Amino acid sequence: MLAGALPLQATQAAPPRAAVPAPAAAPVPVAPTAATIPAVGAAATPVIARVDLPEGGRRYSVTLKQLGARIPMVLRGIEGSSAVPFAIRADEVVSSAKLTLKYAYSPALLADLSHINVMVNGEVAATVPVPKVAAGTNQEITVDLPPPLITQFNTLNIQLIGHYTMECEDPLHTSLWANISNRSVLEVTVSPLALVNDLSILPLPFFDRRDASQLRLPFIFNSAPDNGTLEAAGALSSWFGGLATYRGAKFPVSTTGEIPTKGNAVIVATGALQSAGIDVPAPNGPTVTIVPNPNDQFGKLLIVGGRDAKELKQAALAVVTGNKTLTGQRAVITQLLELEKRVPYDAPNWLRSDRPVKLGELATPETLNVTGFSPRPIAIDMRLPPDLFGWREKGVPLNLKYRYTPQPISTNSSLTVGLNDQFIKSIHLPSVARLGGGEGLLERLKSDSSIPVTDQMVIPLQIMNPRSQLQLQLRYQYDYIKQGECRDVIIDNVRGAIEPDSTIDISSFSHYIAMPNLGVFNDSGFPFTKMADLSQTAVVLPNNAGPAEFSAYLSVLGRFSESTGYPATAVTVARPDQAPTLADKDLLVIASGDNQPLLKQWAKQLPMSLDGPGRRFELSDLIYRTWNWLMPNPRAAVDQARNSVSFTTDGASVVLVGFESPLQAGRSVVAISSSRPEGLEEAVNAMIGGEEYPQTIQGSVAVIRDKQVDSLVADQTYAVGSLGLVGTVQWYMSRHPWLVVLLGILGIALLCVPIYLALRARARQRLGS
Repeated sequence: MLAGALPLQATQAAPPRAAVPAPAAAPVPVAPTAATIPAVGAAATPVIARVDLPEGGRRYSVTLKQLGARIPMVLRGIEGSSAVPFAIRADEVVSSAKLTLKYAYSPALLADLSHINVMVNGEVAATVPVPKVAAGTNQEITVDLPPPLITQFNTLNIQLIGHYTMECEDPLHTSLWANISNRSVLEVTVSPLALVNDLSILPLPFFDRRDASQLRLPFIFNSAPDNGTLEAAGALSSWFGGLATYRGAKFPVSTTGEIPTKGNAVIVATGALQSAGIDVPAPNGPTVTIVPNPNDQFGKLLIVGGRDAKELKQAALAVVTGNKTLTGQRAVITQLLELEKRVPYDAPNWLRSDRPVKLGELATPETLNVTGFSPRPIAIDMRLPPDLFGWREKGVPLNLKYRYTPQPISTNSSLTVGLNDQFIKSIHLPSVARLGGGEGLLERLKSDSSIPVTDQMVIPLQIMNPRSQLQLQLRYQYDYIKQGECRDVIIDNVRGAIEPDSTIDISSFSHYIAMPNLGVFNDSGFPFTKMADLSQTAVVLPNNAGPAEFSAYLSVLGRFSESTGYPATAVTVARPDQAPTLADKDLLVIASGDNQPLLKQWAKQLPMSLDGPGRRFELSDLIYRTWNWLMPNPRAAVDQARNSVSFTTDGASVVLVGFESPLQAGRSVVAISSSRPEGLEEAVNAMIGGEEYPQTIQGSVAVIRDKQVDSLVADQTYAVGSLGLVGTVQWYMSRHPWLVVLLGILGIALLCVPIYLALRARARQRLGS
């Protein structure tokens, strides 16, 4: 992603990177012992004593579901276990932690031999007994997790040690089970750390990938920013938004230069900063500086400065494309090579559509290898370009190369292939006996315990929703052959691997989609993200735009980069009077109240009308046709309006509208309009989504009121993309079957007329006339 090296001039030596601990620390609770764990049945009483929060500290809770356990953990066998990861921010240290475990276990477990271990990073933090009296019922217990065991990246493992008899036992007997609810809660109390003032730690502390919560990073301007300053800020916010990924990111804006009372912030300004406890000299070029927040000893300020807007953008590009080379507290950018121009659909997060893609490009070798009789699924994340046109295509070819350990005798071992929890194919894994390789195969297995196999399949388009994140799931399941009483011992020596040179290929698909389509805008930022750097995008802000409009602009750009994985280094910011010069760009128009004149100028092209608090628009049946909506199908978008809907509101409702650009055919406009400035934040919240928003943004018009999203489809449609000459003719014919009949009649006529004339001439010749 780097366009070139960034020669830098450090104006201050970099201090050591070691973190400086806070002066005040909370008392560390004692690790749990048998005496501190309450008896089962009194589990609702917390074990850990409440401690006073340290100076600047905080306490937060997360459920196992939030940590990644989508369903309850089911532990089976004599040593069943399940794990979830959790992390601690780099600028915090754990003062205390506890786990409130909600669980149930089998009545067949022997209390003297069985128990449940709570483990942190492979070490036992607590052992929970399983007495007979409470077996088979829902239990709850709270245990301490010793802070010394907790690092920045951690694994919380729940392990069942289960036995049902004193004699010979089946290690996979059905009576050996425990269920751990994913509503179990991990509560952590942390103390802050003061990190060093060094640019080399970027993006810390402004974004920390260890923190799974939503990113909220204020942007500070000394006054209302001009277009160039906003372009620099947009590059920064999009970079942070791309890093935040699934967490979502919001960027509150201040135009008064006011520094937040707590936490981190980004300042984008020209000239010197010598107020509010900050003393930064005037820059002599594009400059990046990191300083402490004068209002918070643990907070930091990232100051992106320059003598004009052009230098501000150079400094911002240095941060988003070359932050790995920045060192010291302050760096002056002496040279920034021009970034390489992007091409359509080359977003790093999107599956390449110009060639087959190897699965090794999408996942690390570690994730492609598994061990055990029933190992974890191999999950490969991917994202499709949202305008893939699948008409008359059978599906997406997957050339799967894999290896496995064949068992001496088995009948049910298999490799299951799925996509987003939907079944695709089950591949049988033959045993040594069924492979029929004889002595040669046995000798080969002595040197390599696995055998390579190739399988070609097609992933049906019906389950490949181009608007969403896709996950290819491959799971090995080996048949466990019982040896008989007192002979069953699990030897976990089976392996499975997906070869990195397995390929998935979407290069045969055309890029063509019916628009407007707010679904692909919300999920992928399309059509703006067709160019990953947004070089064909212009954001039109009102002339009197304020913090609400600026914040919405920065947050939406962060949402775009979450899709592409690339910062908005070439976005254009404009005002309404500059619209005639933007005919060659897709437009994102932001408005609040009646401060956007373009919406009035383009009223006839809008699929709805805005008249004060009133809203009125025409609807078609497209929204009720799930298949045509999920799969891009321009044919379905030409249906006539079903009826019209109108309503009035005096609240801060938000409307998202998509329509074809009045400036140039084939270009798109998406307008985000709120009746009040504060309503624009609701639009950002709805785009980020979550459990609070059961409905998603889609259609031609989306109305957002509180947490309610109503998506509607207008009858105005247009197409974006190309099918090629042959594909265009075929598609046009499929939409106009009467034309096929007409052309058939015309073809027959053209064929019959010469034949008729030739026969008439021959008849005259034969008759001598």
